[in-house]
Amino acid sequence: MRFGAHLPLVDFDGQGWQPGELGSYVDVARQLGFGALGVNDHLVFQRPWLDGIVALASVVERSGDMRLATTVSLPVVRGPASLAKAAAALDILSGGRLVLGVGPGSSARDYDAAGLDFDERWPRLDESIRVLRTYLRDGPAFDGRFYAATSALQPRPVRPQGPPIWIGSWGSEAGLRRVARLGDGWLASAYNASPAGVAVARLRLGGALKRAGKDLDGFTCALATMWTYVTDDGPTREAHLAELARMLHRPPEQLRERALIGPAPDCAATLRGYAEAGIDQVFIWPLADRHDQLERFMRDVVPQMSDVDDRAS
Repeated sequence: MRFGAHLPLVDFDGQGWQPGELGSYVDVARQLGFGALGVNDHLVFQRPWLDGIVALASVVERSGDMRLATTVSLPVVRGPASLAKAAAALDILSGGRLVLGVGPGSSARDYDAAGLDFDERWPRLDESIRVLRTYLRDGPAFDGRFYAATSALQPRPVRPQGPPIWIGSWGSEAGLRRVARLGDGWLASAYNASPAGVAVARLRLGGALKRAGKDLDGFTCALATMWTYVTDDGPTREAHLAELARMLHRPPEQLRERALIGPAPDCAATLRGYAEAGIDQVFIWPLADRHDQLERFMRDVVPQMSDVDDRAS
């Protein structure tokens, strides 16, 4: 399993962001051995949310050889032409290190802010992905109900085929068919899918890929938005779970088995469950004490993953 770190785009504590803060976070993540950086997309959220594309662009020079990923961006909300233009620039400036993760978004408020009908998000998403490929790969041309494109935008990405496109899905049959039909990888949502749910979804994805003439072997299955706070202190753990539950409108007990909040052995066991379900890359998102949590994760959690099966046997 490979590990990436989400950039800290959410203002959890009301302190905002200081100049250079993202850069120092990336320095720590790179030095600790994280292989990728992730950013998610929202126009409107329960807390202030820094723009992901701009944030990712601001740390390209600090990221070394780390992969840069949108996990996910919203082509319908942003507009596929605008997103393709930004993606090509990120790919060029990073020397071909971008992964373009896309999804419909689950917030009606984002669509309201963009002046779009939330109920049209699914057909618009399907068309937007096909248009993105035209804009980033120079074909084939597409003419749909919502979008049309005849050729690539200039300048082109570094790679002739453009950045790989991962498609976000919580694991529904329709979503997995979309991933198989249009995607280069599947991006699951940690707090919306348990390890058992991921395992079932991946089996369905394998069938959908086969019907699409593709193979599950080598097809990326990544997990984003893995909220993280490694601690041995019970009250601290419960406080973070309660706050996260309020923010996400999810039951604390559901998040307890899907987030990395608590002692390192418990976090390692949760990760092992996702690894056994077929996830090959996880993007963690520290809830607080960002630098310290990146270090604790790599120092205390990752080495224990190989010991989980031994303790269980």
